Amino acid sequence: MTRYVAAIDQGTTSSRCIVFDHSGRIVTVAQKEHQQIFPRPGWVEHDPTEIWSNVREVVGAALGKADIPKDSIAAVGITNQRETTVVWDRATGKPIYNAIVWQDTRTESLCRDISGSADPDIYRGRTGLPVSTYFAGPKIRWILDHVEGARERAERGELCFGTMDTWVLWNATGGPNGGIHVTDVTNASRTLLMDLTTLQWDPEICADLGVPAAMLPDIRSSSEVYGVVRPGRGLDGVPIAGILGDQQAATFGQACLSPGEAKNTYGTGNFLLLNTGTSPVQSTNGLLTTVCYQLGSEDAVYALEGSIAVTGSLVQWLRDNLGLISSAPEVETLAGSVEDNGGVYFVPAFSGLFAPRWRPDARGVIAGLTRFNNKGHIARAALEATAYQTREVIEAARADSGVELTTLKVDGGMVSNELLMQFQADILDVPVIRPVVSETTALGAAYAAGLAVGFWGDVDDVRANWAEDKVWKPRMDSAERHRLYTDWNKAVERTYGWV
Repeated sequence: MTRYVAAIDQGTTSSRCIVFDHSGRIVTVAQKEHQQIFPRPGWVEHDPTEIWSNVREVVGAALGKADIPKDSIAAVGITNQRETTVVWDRATGKPIYNAIVWQDTRTESLCRDISGSADPDIYRGRTGLPVSTYFAGPKIRWILDHVEGARERAERGELCFGTMDTWVLWNATGGPNGGIHVTDVTNASRTLLMDLTTLQWDPEICADLGVPAAMLPDIRSSSEVYGVVRPGRGLDGVPIAGILGDQQAATFGQACLSPGEAKNTYGTGNFLLLNTGTSPVQSTNGLLTTVCYQLGSEDAVYALEGSIAVTGSLVQWLRDNLGLISSAPEVETLAGSVEDNGGVYFVPAFSGLFAPRWRPDARGVIAGLTRFNNKGHIARAALEATAYQTREVIEAARADSGVELTTLKVDGGMVSNELLMQFQADILDVPVIRPVVSETTALGAAYAAGLAVGFWGDVDDVRANWAEDKVWKPRMDSAERHRLYTDWNKAVERTYGWV
């Protein structure tokens, strides 16, 4: 019987199940979007119950499409939108509040209170992270402060916290009836609560943030058998054997397994990760130090990360809020209707600016408008914003690591946009490479799970599976590259101090 590995990819806008064969190629996929909830400006929420229901649905749909029996699935891996925070009742399994999404900025004043008069880097030496609305720790604190009785219940051990990997795993392994309350090192490293050296929760930081230890999941490696799927959940009896936060999963799926190898994922936001090996590298240029992956009992591998909040979601905004396009792929046609950006720069600081600037006071601007400009220029400026922001984080990674980027491996939904990929190569002045399998986030989770159960022998199998699909080479002259990037920086500076 042919064997496969499945991956549950719980993302910011949808949940998917993708089944892979031994060569790392997609056999079947199913996907379902979930509701985006915006109660107030800057607030972003999801319904965790809806997401779990969707996960169960897409698992069944994926297996049904290809008529794959569940006993042919060797293992399942989980990958997830990181930092998105759920708190639920251990006895009933019901969330006490909606999931607070990684993009949410409601904890801005709380973060200032936490760091006090100190620098927001107060915990960076231990966690690799600044005190920011981005991370899960302040989100937990907000829920405990604003849901009546939550803090007392959390201290009594009646409540569970988890990022979305933990929520899916807990439900898949039984929920209130024996569900396993675990996260992996990559997701734990995005909470602001984990010590990068010990790979355990830091009791002092947990106390500072007011997060009771009783509600925290156990921290495990990224590749080991955590438990099996309980009956009635689509993959009955299949071991769940891999967990990686989405960006780390994409790095693993891109086979960036040696120090100095980097990938950039183009999704709701953009995330560049540079493998730095088994020692964490502290950034002095606005990047994050994070765990890249840990395979079983092996040493953890670390990465520098540049996180950009708004890239693919800017295309959604053009579609849903402005109505400039009716579907996301149309943005390339509209942007291609003009020869250049017409002097227009779009800085999508909808939730402030993330790496490397970290300016929560910033808000979005469209700069350089004249009567000459039309909607094609707006669309082109929106796409170019993704490439400019990527250059910013790559320059920061180069400054921190001393590694000169020679190529950039790319993945995610936006890499099918030829105009964007060519402009990315032009503004970076390095080739941009897209792999044959662009669903590298789900693939990375599948690899982690498959390695744990012997479906793949070792990471050399992961390297052997990676294959190049297309390369975009730079063709812009240096003077034009310099002019465009200089004007981009002028536009970004106009966003400062808005809030």
